This record gives sequence, C-alpha cells and structure tokens, in this order.
Amino acid sequence: MTGTNLNVIFDMDGVIFDTERMFIECIKPAAEKFGLVGIEDVAHECIGLTEVETKRLMRERFGEDAPLEAMDQEAVRIFQKRYREEGLTVKEGVVELLEYLKEAGARIAIGSSTEHDIVEMELRDAGLLDYFDVLACGDMVEHSKPEPDVFLLAAEMLHGTENQPDCIIIEDSFNGVKAARRTGATVFMVPDLLEPTEEIRAMADKVFGSLVEVKQWFEAKLEGMT
Repeated sequence: MTGTNLNVIFDMDGVIFDTERMFIECIKPAAEKFGLVGIEDVAHECIGLTEVETKRLMRERFGEDAPLEAMDQEAVRIFQKRYREEGLTVKEGVVELLEYLKEAGARIAIGSSTEHDIVEMELRDAGLLDYFDVLACGDMVEHSKPEPDVFLLAAEMLHGTENQPDCIIIEDSFNGVKAARRTGATVFMVPDLLEPTEEIRAMADKVFGSLVEVKQWFEAKLEGMT
C-alpha cells in the first residue's frame, strides 16, 4: 500500500462530527414532550441508518399511531437551533488525519447515510469539504447500512469504474461496521457512543481509540514503506 493507490472512506456522523451525541441530546426532550419513553435506546439502534430506515424503525418500536412526525419536527428544531448557535463539534484528530492523507496522495471519500445536501453543507460549514474527493450519501443508494451500498458507491466513485479499489473504511457504529465488512474492504472502527461487542470487534480489522491513533497507524505504515 502506498499513498498513490490509497483510498480511504470515512463515515461522517460519529467519525468526522460528534453529531450522534448531539442528535440524542436533541431527541430526548422532543420525545419527552410527546410522551415517548425509551427513545435513547431506539436512537442508538438508528445510528448509521438513513432517514427512511430510522422512521421505519421508530414506527416499529412505538407504533403507527405514535406522534413521531411531531416529535421529529421538534427534534429537528432543537438540532437546528444548536447548529446555528454552536455549529458541529469536529472529532479529535480529524483535521490532522485528513491533512496527512492528502499530503500522502490518498483519495478520500465520505460514505454516509445522511442526505447529500446536508453532508455537503455540514462539511463546508466546518471547512472540511475540500479534503474529500467524492461524497457518497444515503439518498444516492437503495439500501441503508448495514447493507454495503453506500460504501460500494463511494469506492466506485473514487475509482471511476465498477471494479472496486482497495479501500480502508473508517466507521464508528455497529451498522456501519457491518456494512463495511460486507464490502471486503479493510475496516477501521473508532467507537463513538457504544463500545463494540465481541461480534462487532471481530468484524473490524482494527479498533482505535481515536482518529489520532488512526493517523499514527498510517504514519507507521506509509513511512515504513519509504
């Protein structure tokens, strides 16, 4: 592996941004307002899913008659208010890792379940958009994680062909690790809200404590080959 043929795909929420925590902090008061109990556990299950799949799972857990649309609108209102006032918190080591990979000649993609317009906006607002060569997003594929569609699309976009290049995928969520594993790529997990189970840990090629550690791995790997 050299920098010139290195392809790295990042999940966004929970890897680039600390949005998973912020999402749960916003949905909890919204759920309480509408009397929905146990939202935090369900929210953890939704990490890595598209908006469509999240709504399906919510209906499955709370029932078709639950005021989910009203709760969702309230959660979005709270989230947008916080976004305007605070922006998004960038995870430790993100900028340093992206800088290093770019300087090493890597091609870099986002493989996110979030919609393209939101991904692009959040990365641009954080000053990170230019680091990424391609954005593969949830509204560009048929199936949500844990299916591998978004990562396969990202790899295809990076390579410009249906022949998949060798990739490293960096994920934080259980659904994301499962999706990444199904592509045959190398899977790096950087846990966010939930520590990996033994099953999930076995699916990842490596588990890191932070993106700082991921950068150290790349440094050792790439510079050891020069």
